Amino acid sequence: MGQIIELINAFCLNHLDEDYRELCEDLTWAVLEEGLPLQKGRPASWAGGIVHAIGFINFLHDPSQSPHMTSAQLAEGFGVSQQTMLTKSKIIRDEFDLMQMDPDWCLPSLIGDNPLVWMLEVDGLFIDARTAPLEFQQEAYRLGLIPYIPGKNLPEEPEPQSGTGARIIEFPSGRNNTPASEPAQNAKDEGPNLFEGLEG
Repeated sequence: MGQIIELINAFCLNHLDEDYRELCEDLTWAVLEEGLPLQKGRPASWAGGIVHAIGFINFLHDPSQSPHMTSAQLAEGFGVSQQTMLTKSKIIRDEFDLMQMDPDWCLPSLIGDNPLVWMLEVDGLFIDARTAPLEFQQEAYRLGLIPYIPGKNLPEEPEPQSGTGARIIEFPSGRNNTPASEPAQNAKDEGPNLFEGLEG
């Protein structure tokens, strides 16, 4: 485990950035807690798979992003075969049901443009909190449903919320209990792959 984190830290320091490093380290601990067999296979293979999984979510292959890397470059950086790295990445992504633009694993620099972060359910309808009235945004932030109030100074820290993390806001009243994450799941299962080529 320690060797995997060391490899990830060194790679991110040399080729990516601190935001990638933090997300990859968090995912490494999550992988360990989930009981995936990190002891089977080379540490470099798992390290590459973890970085690839985070990169898959955050457009790492896209040349318009900075930093950016192809899967082949990533595998070469870890000294492993591309196929082995992709296999580890898929194991991780399947285990955690990770999807492209996953709100829980999104780079801070991409949060503002990630629609999955801002979609909330109100009375059975889904709205984009970025276009909602300020009063709505303030209440959503207070409940911890959005990371900040778009275009405004941050108020005090939002109240911690318990439960499953379903992104549902009752404002002004709530009658539908369908988790707001459902459309994102449907998009993952049924929609086109926006990231074709990342694994190639």
